[in-house]
Amino acid sequence: MASEEASLRALESLMTEFFHNCTTNERKREIEELLNNFAQQIGAWRFCLYFLSSTRNDYVMMYSLTVFENLINKMWLGVPSQDKMEIRSCLPKLLLAHHKTLPYFIRNKLCKVIVDIGRQDWPMFYHDFFTNILQLIQSPVTTPLGLIMLKTTSEELACPREDLSVARKEELRKLLLDQVQTVLGLLTGILESIWDKHSVTAATPPPSPTSGESGGDLLSSLLQSPSAAKLLNQPIPILDTESEYICSLALECLAHLFSWIPLSTSITPSLLTTIFHFARFGCDTRARKMPSVNGSSQNSVLGQERGRLGILAMSCINELMSKNCVPMEFEEYLLRMFQQTFYLLQKITKESNAHSVKSRLEELDESYIEKFTDFLRLFVSVHLRRIESYSQFPVVEFLALLFKYTFHQPTHEGYFSCLDIWTLFLDYLTSKIKSRLADKETVLNRYEDALVLLLTEVLNRIQFRYNQAQLEELDDETLDDDQQTEWQRYLRQSLEVVAKVMELLPTHAFSTLFPVLQDNLEVYLGLQQFVVTSGTGHRLNITAENDCRRLHCSLRDISSLLQAVGRLAEYFIGDVFAARFNDALTVVERLVKVTLYGSQIKLYNIETAVPSVLKPDLLDVHAQSLAALQAYSHWLAQFYSEFHRQNPEQFISLVSTALEAITPLISSKVQEKLLLSACHLLVSLATTVRPVFLISIPAVQKVFNRITDTSAQRLPDKAQVLVCRAISNVLLLPWPNLPESEQQWAVRSSNHASLISALTREYRHLKSSAILPQRKVRLEDTKVIIHQTLSVLEDIVESISGESTKSRQICYQSLQESVQVSLALFPAFIHQSDVTDEMLSFFLTLFQGLRVQMGVPFTEQIIQTFLNMFTREQLAESILHEGSTGCRVVEKFLKILQVVVQEPGQVFKPFLPSIISLCMEQVYPIIAERSSPDVKAELFELLFRVLHHNWRYFFKSSVLASVQRGIAEEQMENEAQFSAIMQAFGQSFLQPDIHLFKQNLFYLETLNTKQKLYHKKIFRTTMLFQFVNVLLQVLVHKSHDLLQEEIGIAIYNMASVDFDSFYSAFLAEFLASCDGVDSNQKHVLGRNFKMDRDLPSFTQNVHRLVNDLRYYRLCNDSLPPGTVKL
Repeated sequence: MASEEASLRALESLMTEFFHNCTTNERKREIEELLNNFAQQIGAWRFCLYFLSSTRNDYVMMYSLTVFENLINKMWLGVPSQDKMEIRSCLPKLLLAHHKTLPYFIRNKLCKVIVDIGRQDWPMFYHDFFTNILQLIQSPVTTPLGLIMLKTTSEELACPREDLSVARKEELRKLLLDQVQTVLGLLTGILESIWDKHSVTAATPPPSPTSGESGGDLLSSLLQSPSAAKLLNQPIPILDTESEYICSLALECLAHLFSWIPLSTSITPSLLTTIFHFARFGCDTRARKMPSVNGSSQNSVLGQERGRLGILAMSCINELMSKNCVPMEFEEYLLRMFQQTFYLLQKITKESNAHSVKSRLEELDESYIEKFTDFLRLFVSVHLRRIESYSQFPVVEFLALLFKYTFHQPTHEGYFSCLDIWTLFLDYLTSKIKSRLADKETVLNRYEDALVLLLTEVLNRIQFRYNQAQLEELDDETLDDDQQTEWQRYLRQSLEVVAKVMELLPTHAFSTLFPVLQDNLEVYLGLQQFVVTSGTGHRLNITAENDCRRLHCSLRDISSLLQAVGRLAEYFIGDVFAARFNDALTVVERLVKVTLYGSQIKLYNIETAVPSVLKPDLLDVHAQSLAALQAYSHWLAQFYSEFHRQNPEQFISLVSTALEAITPLISSKVQEKLLLSACHLLVSLATTVRPVFLISIPAVQKVFNRITDTSAQRLPDKAQVLVCRAISNVLLLPWPNLPESEQQWAVRSSNHASLISALTREYRHLKSSAILPQRKVRLEDTKVIIHQTLSVLEDIVESISGESTKSRQICYQSLQESVQVSLALFPAFIHQSDVTDEMLSFFLTLFQGLRVQMGVPFTEQIIQTFLNMFTREQLAESILHEGSTGCRVVEKFLKILQVVVQEPGQVFKPFLPSIISLCMEQVYPIIAERSSPDVKAELFELLFRVLHHNWRYFFKSSVLASVQRGIAEEQMENEAQFSAIMQAFGQSFLQPDIHLFKQNLFYLETLNTKQKLYHKKIFRTTMLFQFVNVLLQVLVHKSHDLLQEEIGIAIYNMASVDFDSFYSAFLAEFLASCDGVDSNQKHVLGRNFKMDRDLPSFTQNVHRLVNDLRYYRLCNDSLPPGTVKL
């Protein structure tokens, strides 16, 4: 015993030293190694048992329990049965003797260790494991301990980890399901008895009217039975600490049980009612403020505990709610659950003399509100369609409660979550109406009032006029992961709700929103009278602080409402164009007026009393009015094609006024936000609307002259690109409603040529000087010219790539010289990866959009130039030494080749051998061994395209062979290249990059679907089972677990080519090659893999094989050395 005593003292001092803050990392590593070695010894557990019963040192106890955990989970197979019996009997005794005094984390760990034994040995060798837990729960002294054991059992046995065989997992689940009814009965009993024992008896006076507890008319309609209503109206009992603790444990157990047991009648009505009783703890504000007991400060803690019971009860309810599969016999229970929850919702949102709804919600625990919102979301998304048909369920009243709950949320996040619920409801309603068009009116009439109320309130919430305090709290500076600020997110989510209501009730929505915008615009349009001219320019003569603040709020509201009007543009076009024409016309006329007004009185350049606030506001209103008008460009296009003949003046006037508003803004002196809004609107008019008279409007000619005049100051890059795109499109895009003969292509073509000629003048001059060695200064200037010119040209090509042949022809004629200059410049800049990057971007866009127009000889010349330039050395320099820009250059080059190999016909086929050899002999060796994913995705996509679009290059399919399928095998050509490509795919599955793995697996599966890759003789005979082997190994190593399902399906598709060989030869070979398992285990693994030939059963067998193989390896690793296995 002395040695045990001495060991304990030594261990205690080691542990104290380890956790002391002066101990070095070096020394900590030594101690750790010492402890690990001690734990590995056979029989170490005896010492640990002694340590546990004799020490008070937490570290020592934790270490001892870890030794046991390791022994049970990893070495249990090799422990002699006598020792196992001793451990099974000693640990529970230890727990019983010390559970009251042990720190809670040690007690919980000890419980888990005992449950781990049950996981291995119950019921065969540890038959009283579960009975003991039930006895602990039933004995009042040990109830809490029993509940902790029960929850741990549910966690560890219902959804066990990897370290069990599939058969054992299934057995444990079945054993637990057999116990569910008993367990639920016990838990119901505990909760009910505590509730009843502490319930306030009828002798207490009824609650005062101000406490807001009185029944209410909705309640009786919800619950259908006065007795249930009476029951739920009882005051909440006041529990002692011990009872609260037991109830919280019982509710935690229920929440975990509900996460995996199926909905069935063992979840009884009395259990549900009891859970609801406890849910009331969360929504009872009095529970938070109990009268002080003996003046102690315990109440706040007690109040929190009681609030926590409400949160736990709601977690239980939400676990049940989240199950979509509801058996018929359970539907009635569900209805009862909803009725009871809506009673709680009514209670939470009840107004009383003492409380407003908002202050009530603020007093509740934030987590409780979160759980309640989760419940409402689950109700609407999963169960509304099921419940709506019950006549006794008052959906409209429910919406009224949800409305109150939404608009009294104390936090922004809470409000967002509620808006999500409304979005779900509106989606549900929209799809319901689409599927039942006949009774559309009936459905809408039922909900119309609720929707109009919702719309009005959401609109009020985005306006400073009604909601200034809250809106000023929103951050409009910091960007979140979606690149939007908190304010932008708030506005966007609100406008989505507005748009969904508009889709359902267009007239109502419009008549609610437009007058509000009109009122606000009057303020904006009235600013003109306050503009005075001073020595330095124009000034806004509004200086009183209060007036400035009101103006600030009004301008912010105009911006938001303009965005709302823009968001609704899509509901005025298409089939409803004629019906809603007048409304849309009113909007567009108003928007045109507002944009022109802003540009004429130049509010964006005006001096104000508070420039830091009002200047950005005025700028934003102007920019938003242009953006809102741009949203109506599709409506203008439809107006042009349908009504233009009848009413041309009205249309011409709208477009020309809009252009008058745009042109003054296209200047480098205008702030970029406003400038870009104007450019985008110009692009939309030129591209979407395309009126024939656009080029003859003086305003457009002015813009044309401005960008072709080299002496004028150049616009910022983005704006320059947009304006050039707009002018180019005016000249290139065919006019709608006109025959080919009236398109005036000749004039437009010469205008386009002079536009491009002016834009590329400096660029084309580079050709002669590019040959000379560049001085540093000249090089920087040259780079700027190349960047500015190519960004404009690339954008012009991209914008017409999907257009008619004529447009593309004219475009290429204008660009031809610049393209040849680019090709001539390319070799001179091959070592400047930033320039090469831009040039290749330009060529890639040309190949995608204009390859037909470029013609075969020139395209060949380009490809040949690139293939000559990208030598092995150049590729290595780009990929290995130039960082991300160099890699981007190679990626773009590969993208160009992807376009080339996809081209149908024979034109580019001669390039295939050199493209494949570039890939396999030059690029692939450089990147194969690099862990970085750069270039790999593009290379494999190119290889996939080579195979997919040029299958005949490898497999010559003769008509005869396809007729006599099965007799003649297809002839194979270029076999070595095909094998090399397949080998590269195989290698990629051995690398950790999960995206590349997923992409390449998809490519192989596609080639199999389209071209029967797995059935080809070369694949079937030399590669098939190598691939299956690699994929199985990946599953066993768990390196790409997210792709389990895809890998399983791919293995099936490969195996199904030749199931006979798979079952007769491959499986045995695979198992024979597996190390870490003995021959008997291999035999069991093979026997358990049933010879199923359907996909679901086969993939299930694959996952079973993988799981059990891992399990056996784990067991074998844990056996003590020298163990004899029979």
